[in-house]
Amino acid sequence: QGELVASGGGLVQAGGSLRLSCIDSELRFRDYAMTWFRQGPGKEREGVACITWAGSPHYEDSVQGRFTISRDNAPNTLYLQMDALNPGDTAVYFCASARAWRSTRCSLSPEEYGYWSQGIQVTVAS
Repeated sequence: QGELVASGGGLVQAGGSLRLSCIDSELRFRDYAMTWFRQGPGKEREGVACITWAGSPHYEDSVQGRFTISRDNAPNTLYLQMDALNPGDTAVYFCASARAWRSTRCSLSPEEYGYWSQGIQVTVAS
């Protein structure tokens, strides 16, 4: 397996909730921003939420107010609480760790991330 292991995907009805987790199994990314990305059917990969090493979050507009990103450094685990899900959230989700050490900002750009989890399917039924 890779450096990051994601879990928590599944099938949910519109309006429901899911919580994704991403474990830094090798404890190497505590000082790096982390981000949840997703890739929907026929779409390019996009960042949906990121969090700095110090815990400051940033969200893509479409998930603002619905998703909450957080991290726990003991052990180093990234979470994405997804509420009020809609079919547009259907995608394969990935977590990733940034390349820059202790950046004060986090980015939703895939080019800024060098370490990726496997993809996990989230399906939202209408």
